[in-house]
Order: sequence, then structure tokens, then C-alpha cells
Amino acid sequence: MKRVLSSLMAAGGLLAGGYAAADDNGWLQWQSNSLTYLYGQNFKVNPDTQQTVTFEHADSWKYGDNFLFVDNIFYNGKKDSGVGRNTLYGEFSPRLSASKIFGQQVGYGPVKDVLLAMTYEFGEGDVESYLIGPGFDLNIPGFDYFQLNFYDRIVDGDRAGNNVWQITPVWSYTIPVGNSDILIDGYMDWVIGSDSNKNGDYHKNLHFNPQVKYDLGKALSWAPQKLYVGFEYDYWKDKYGIQSTHSFETNQNTASFLLKVFF
Repeated sequence: MKRVLSSLMAAGGLLAGGYAAADDNGWLQWQSNSLTYLYGQNFKVNPDTQQTVTFEHADSWKYGDNFLFVDNIFYNGKKDSGVGRNTLYGEFSPRLSASKIFGQQVGYGPVKDVLLAMTYEFGEGDVESYLIGPGFDLNIPGFDYFQLNFYDRIVDGDRAGNNVWQITPVWSYTIPVGNSDILIDGYMDWVIGSDSNKNGDYHKNLHFNPQVKYDLGKALSWAPQKLYVGFEYDYWKDKYGIQSTHSFETNQNTASFLLKVFF
């Protein structure tokens, strides 16, 4: 599960997986849409076994880029204490590009662009958060793209307290294998501060969430053009900002089977 407005997760990144053509007036430069199925076990805090269907949209437009995902998470008949047997969670992450707005490259050395990065996290229950801060597109040899976003996290509802900072790198790396490729992409959300509110403490936490995918569609002529199979690794120290204890383990370390198709 992730959160919305927080990672502006690689609107430029999904271009590596597949994209649609730009429109004629130049406002929309490219867009990408995909569906992902995940199955995994050994999750913490929520029920142990989870199946997730995720819709993702990414685009690049005249003055920036956008990323949106929505998860529909199923708990295999078990009931989560907060949201029942299934739940929806999503994030919307728009960014505004200084290079695009001013019509010239704003950056130096490894910095290709400077952006205003935002994220809106939404879902069932009291989960809304708003993130805003500087973002940077970096030119790192070998990577399809590498983003580094810094956010001031503003939490809404009963969880509201003092703001904390979050650092979110986002990356993609392609490895040619035979007549196809392995794509390694993902993100890390590192919340570097702790906070207290009327419902208790929100502890600093780190969520590392890469995917390793084989481009099956490229390898098989009869398969869909952009069909990936692989796994998603999910490491989350102090999940949801809940500090792990001997009586309640919140350090999540698991992997899920992945099937993803672009359209």
C-alpha cells in the first residue's frame, strides 16, 4: 500500500514500460496506463495475506508531469480492524518543472531539472496527507531515470500534528537479457522525523518498495506487447509510523508475485 500526492512517482518513469503518443497541440507529451496484480504473504499490521489490483497512470505535459495510482487491496476473506475485508488506497503526484516553465534547462551537473513536487494520499479511513517540496531529476549513468523528491508531510484529520519531512527517491534501471529485458524500478519513502498527536506517536519510518520485472511480452511474439512478470519486494520499518515492539511487530519484510500489463 502506498499513499497519494507523496511520491510523484516517476511520471517520467513509466515511460520505460510503455506510453501513448502525444497530442497535436503539445500540451500532452506522452501518457502511460497499466494494471498490476500482486499476491503476497507475511504482511504486518494488516492481515497476513493480501492480493492487490493496482491501476497506474503517468503522463508528461507542457509544464510538468503527473503520476496516479489506486490500489484495491483484498485480505483473502480476513477482516482488517480498520477497513474490513478489502480497501482502496491511492496517491496523486503532480510536479511542476522549472525547465519546462522557463523554456530552458534549469539544472547543473547531474541535476537535469528542478521541480515543485506534490503528493496527495487518500483512501478509506483517516489516511489523508498532503506533501509538498522540491524535486530533482538526476542524470545518473545507467539509469532510465532517477528522481529525488523532498516533502513536507502535512497530515489531515485526527492524525494531524507537527509536520515531518520525507525523502523519496524514485528510479528505473533496465538490464538487457537475451531478446528481452529485466526492468528494476521502484521507490523509497524515508520519513526522517517523528511526531505526536492526540492519538499517539507517529514514528519515523522507512518504506523500500522495488519491483523486478521480466518483459515477457517482448520475449514472446504471441503475448501482449507490454506484459511483465516478476516480483515486488516490500520492506517497511515501523510500518505506518507505528514503532515495532516485542508485543506488536510492525517491521514488514516480504515479497509478492507480480503480473503487470500496459495498455
